[in-house]
Amino acid sequence: MFQTLTSRFMKSHTRPRTAHSLLIVAAAFLLGLPASELAAAAEDGEGQFLSRTRRLVFEGKRSGEGYFSPDGTQMVFQAEREEGNPFYQIYLMDMTNGDTRLVSPGHGKTTCAFIQPGTGRILYSSTHHDPKTLDLQKEELDFRASGQERRYSWDYDPEMEIYLWDPETKESTRLTNALGYDAEGSISPDGEWVVFASMRQAYERELSETEKKQFEIDPAYFSDLYVMKIDGSELKKVTDTPGYDGGPFFFPDGSRIIWRRFDESGLTADVWSAKPDGSDAKRHTNFGAMSWAPYVHPSGDYILFASNKLGFSNFEVFMVDVAGKKEPVRVTYADGFDGLPVPTPDGKQLVWTSGRHGGKGAQLYVANWNHEAALEALSQSPPRTENAK
Repeated sequence: MFQTLTSRFMKSHTRPRTAHSLLIVAAAFLLGLPASELAAAAEDGEGQFLSRTRRLVFEGKRSGEGYFSPDGTQMVFQAEREEGNPFYQIYLMDMTNGDTRLVSPGHGKTTCAFIQPGTGRILYSSTHHDPKTLDLQKEELDFRASGQERRYSWDYDPEMEIYLWDPETKESTRLTNALGYDAEGSISPDGEWVVFASMRQAYERELSETEKKQFEIDPAYFSDLYVMKIDGSELKKVTDTPGYDGGPFFFPDGSRIIWRRFDESGLTADVWSAKPDGSDAKRHTNFGAMSWAPYVHPSGDYILFASNKLGFSNFEVFMVDVAGKKEPVRVTYADGFDGLPVPTPDGKQLVWTSGRHGGKGAQLYVANWNHEAALEALSQSPPRTENAK
């Protein structure tokens, strides 16, 4: 989720090819460059991979994290748009007509929703059960009204629990019940398993004095991955390493789990994957930066992810071959935040969260995706440098 990683952060306008060509010729003349050279330069950047880029969500102060039903007709996402609540709530959009409905209760904090294959039930995390939730909403609104500003950071609320919403009954069933942040969940392609991040270990055992100090500085250090059945049973721990493991998703065939793993300092992160039981862990990037929000393209050929490789606050979308043998290839080229890339189930479009429109809040964007160009770019990428900085 993008709010864990950076402070807050136009529609794209298409131009007929004839006018575009005239502009290239004119620019070439003014700059003293051959038109062919400038035309080649114009093809660089995100135009190689993305076309018809347009803003998908306009309502509310911010939105993000869009994930699709298997047939691509529904998208679940989070947004801040409920009156009196400054925190995210979960919404479901009909991609055929744009109709959008509220899924979560409307109060409390929510994050990280996902649609269950086969049933249309929606997994999400929420604090709406917390008796203090309305007080916390008012406290945040009062703070904003005061004109003060704080450096944005995700609070890893220990009351965050995982719920499953039923579209038939419109009721949410609580799946986790342990003190400590339980969130960032997604569902396996067969609809049977949930993988999620949890900090429950920091609350279930006595921490050493060193660990207590670490918890005060960075509670996410104690986050590990867990899997459980869709009804909350058969809970199993997947990772057990120092540092933050989070944001997990299953591969399209369900054979592996992909996630972000922070180093012990919490300053850099890379993309990792493993079998659902945690074995055969592999590192797919070594970017020397904050690389996170990985999602495997439906083809299984490559991984889309976000990274601030180009500057601390400049997050862009990248892609890397699924084996992690090549250097990642840059996808987006726009000012502001670009991250949380998710392809549609047919692999023909890409939805991501972006601040390219300006303002304080990021919003969801969508564009057509050029899979063939992605494969070509990755094939030409040089071998990965093991000690990349």
